[in-house]
Amino acid sequence: MNATPEPNPSRPTRQSGSDLPPSQDGKEVANLDDANSSEAQLPLRRRDSKAPTPLLGPGRPTLSDELCERQIQIENAARDHGLSFYPIVYEMLYSEEVNAIAAREGFPIRYPHWRFGMEYEFHNTGYEHAASKIYELVINSDPVYAYLMASNEHFDQEFVMCHVTGHADFFRNNIYFSQTNRQSIDMMATHARRVTNYMHLYGRDEVEKVIDHALSISDLIDPFKMLAFPNGNEANSSTIKNEPLKGQPGRLPVTRDYLESFINPPEALEEARIKEEKLSKKPRQFPEKPVRDVLQFLIENAPIPDWQRDILSIVREEAYYFLPQMQTKIMNEGWASYWHSTLMRQEIVKDENQDRHAQLHSSVTASQPPNLNPYKIGIELFRDIEERWNKGQFGPEWEACTNEDERKRWDKGLGLGREKIFEVRRLNNDISFISNYLTMDFCERHQLYTFDQNAVTGDYVMRSREFDKIRDALIRQLVNCGKPVVELVDGNLHNRGEIRLMHHFEKDPLRQDYTEAVLKSIHFFWTRPVCIDTNRDGVGQRCAYDQTGYRKWKN
Repeated sequence: MNATPEPNPSRPTRQSGSDLPPSQDGKEVANLDDANSSEAQLPLRRRDSKAPTPLLGPGRPTLSDELCERQIQIENAARDHGLSFYPIVYEMLYSEEVNAIAAREGFPIRYPHWRFGMEYEFHNTGYEHAASKIYELVINSDPVYAYLMASNEHFDQEFVMCHVTGHADFFRNNIYFSQTNRQSIDMMATHARRVTNYMHLYGRDEVEKVIDHALSISDLIDPFKMLAFPNGNEANSSTIKNEPLKGQPGRLPVTRDYLESFINPPEALEEARIKEEKLSKKPRQFPEKPVRDVLQFLIENAPIPDWQRDILSIVREEAYYFLPQMQTKIMNEGWASYWHSTLMRQEIVKDENQDRHAQLHSSVTASQPPNLNPYKIGIELFRDIEERWNKGQFGPEWEACTNEDERKRWDKGLGLGREKIFEVRRLNNDISFISNYLTMDFCERHQLYTFDQNAVTGDYVMRSREFDKIRDALIRQLVNCGKPVVELVDGNLHNRGEIRLMHHFEKDPLRQDYTEAVLKSIHFFWTRPVCIDTNRDGVGQRCAYDQTGYRKWKN
């Protein structure tokens, strides 16, 4: 889900991009009432035809004929510029419905849980007090579903359509989205049905408790696993065949008998046999190597009922669905903003509505220090890349030039900018985007700096304008989506079935309240003691949770 809100820096928004559960009369349903309820659902139209159909049922407000024509015009213009995307289906909703869907991270139906009700109250209160307003929501799926607020002005809807078209292209073409589930609507509805069934069997409170613990550890997944192993199988992809034969330590396969004594000398085979015997007597490491995907480890090994295992798998599957959108927040919003600006200026904006376009664009891209607006830095960095590659301001010759006047006049007229930004859009995430394309000139032009908070006054004070420090600070916020890097290194600590986690400490210590909550949740599923090794104030620290509660000590 992608949301385009009016500026509200007090709360960051999270991006989002099987059969639907049948109701008693056999119709597909979607929940659009109270976000904390699984009852009172609206009928969905069946998707029997090949053409995309509206997600929500009849009786909804629909796009006007003029907006339908504008959609065709915008999408044709986008394709002329080189964008490609799955069919886009727009749904018109009232403000309360938009807030309810936003609370469910962009989906009309999710599994019942109290947090969706809490999010709904937040969005609705913000809208009622004019503190925030959601202009659009868009789902990474095939077809792409996007929601428009019925109360928006006609020109605003055109603006949103241009923005959505940029998102749709990014979803389809960025490599980090290549393995996401394009049938996400059906996936979420299936999850909702399974969880609802468990609530009928085991009680709502018991199931919500399990979901709470699962969500508490939902960040403990491998951010690169699905990209490296699309099917989730870490199969050996090596094509080298000279590996030891199974059951014969040290013996390599030979194709000619006369080569046997050269390839497999007896003394080497005996040495390999003795080594194998020694290793077999040692207790095996479990798991054999550290794992980032703690959720999968628990799914495969925790002593829990199958229904709890299924809830863990639901939370894990959804975590992997949302992961690429957190890894590409700056790029995704920057790309959509670049294209809403380009398409609006070339296709939509006339003299009489230039002021409104400027107002809408600035509401999306305005910076409010000390907050960093991903829309702003994303669009400006794409524009900077386009200009540099148009003028040839890259490569060894450009880097070697130290004359400021010559650098300002530098223009080789290569015209490679548009081709380059499409390549950048396809191959990068936020970390590589910032690492490879942020420049000192860009930081100076946009007045970027690092800052600290005064411990006494609470005021923010500028710390540095050095390029390396600015870039490193940005990347540090983006590594692992800003979450601590944690690995499970031992699932049988001291041969007692205890779990040991390792925090890869960079600069910021773990928050103690979060640490306790995460260890408590892992202990809930594992039932044995759980500990994590970390660093605090330069001193090693071990935090643990067992049946007696939470404790920590210097390690």
